[in-house]
Amino acid sequence: MSEAATMPEAEADTEVGGIAAERLRSIVERIERLEEERKALGNDIKDIYAEAKSAGFDVKVLRQVISLRRREPAEVEEQETLLDLYRRALGM
Repeated sequence: MSEAATMPEAEADTEVGGIAAERLRSIVERIERLEEERKALGNDIKDIYAEAKSAGFDVKVLRQVISLRRREPAEVEEQETLLDLYRRALGM
């Protein structure tokens, strides 16, 4: 008789090949839920960008503004200084 057949059914469900099946299932289900939420949030963000575009905002610039707001002010200032330096070097 196999080892799984001799174990009580509850134990067989919770441990398979040394893996805690219920714990694994819980983790996988949580990740799946979060992936669904991320997809829904992505769709919501896309809708907001479409709304901004229809209101006359430049979506590309809006994305840049959002990216800048995520970073540290010193980092942004350094990048802008370098950009200005490079522009001047190129006669722009």
